[in-house]
Amino acid sequence: MSIKKRLLGMWLMSMTLLSFGAYTTFFVAQMSAPYIVYLALPFLLSFALIIYLWGTEKIKWKPIKLLYYLCYAASFFVLPAFIFIFMGLISQYHVNIPESIDATNMPVEDILPGDETTIYKTEKVYVFFPEYSVVDLECGTRPSKSDESITWCCGAAFQHAVQITFKDDNIEGDHASHGVFYDSPYDRDADAAFTFANGKFRFEFDEKTKAVQTAAKAGGSGFMQLGMIDDTEAVMDFDRPRARCYRTLAELNGNLCIIDSVKMMHFDEFMDELDRLGVTNAVYMDMGAGWNYSWYRKVDGKVRTLFGLPVPWSHNWIVFRK
Repeated sequence: MSIKKRLLGMWLMSMTLLSFGAYTTFFVAQMSAPYIVYLALPFLLSFALIIYLWGTEKIKWKPIKLLYYLCYAASFFVLPAFIFIFMGLISQYHVNIPESIDATNMPVEDILPGDETTIYKTEKVYVFFPEYSVVDLECGTRPSKSDESITWCCGAAFQHAVQITFKDDNIEGDHASHGVFYDSPYDRDADAAFTFANGKFRFEFDEKTKAVQTAAKAGGSGFMQLGMIDDTEAVMDFDRPRARCYRTLAELNGNLCIIDSVKMMHFDEFMDELDRLGVTNAVYMDMGAGWNYSWYRKVDGKVRTLFGLPVPWSHNWIVFRK
């Protein structure tokens, strides 16, 4: 057997095994995508491997030979699929934060911001109170970790389509950045508005566009996201059959904060914890792979990265500045 044919066999066997491993990971982690997409790869490569072991020179019928080549071509999709699944999997595991304050048995009314960035940890969630004087929506260029004024950074609004280049029209929901208002063609009834202007934050569930326009006129920022909690009442019914990490931008005890789930959980469990804490207002913050890119600046000035895999088509972020 020639070296070329040996290498081909090694490639087919390794890609077949990797495709089965990737699908098993995908299934066990209950990642959201059509199962048939990732189930197809193991079957296609298994067929190609069987034909290879049997002997491709024995194939006389051209349609079978063509099918073999098509299945073999599928092997080149295994690595991209595995990388996507791997990124999605690690996005479901929050990094441990040793400097967080144990709030497991703490009265919820005592979960308050400090003079510097303060983090609490309950059994279910992390509660971040970044030090800030201004909250901005940054669009286009991803905020730099070397900007020492930033104490928190994470993705903000949804984007309508996957685009490498940035366009304000691609951001879903009306938004404002540094005093400039952008009228989005993609508004949703389920959205709420978050704004920051004149040193004050605001959650608005009714007159959302007006709230963002008002913030822009005052030189502030704002964006729209799915509303979760309006005046302590849950307004979001998110039917997700699987567990994952969740994040919300919220008002707790009259203060602005970010709340992340400590580990994978079902959405109802996350909402129950927000209810237990007494969250007043909250909007959803997407935590999908890549979109969960986030970091904060510790008290010593060093950056702790929570999720460090930004996707190149993510183009807007909320930042807290001291």
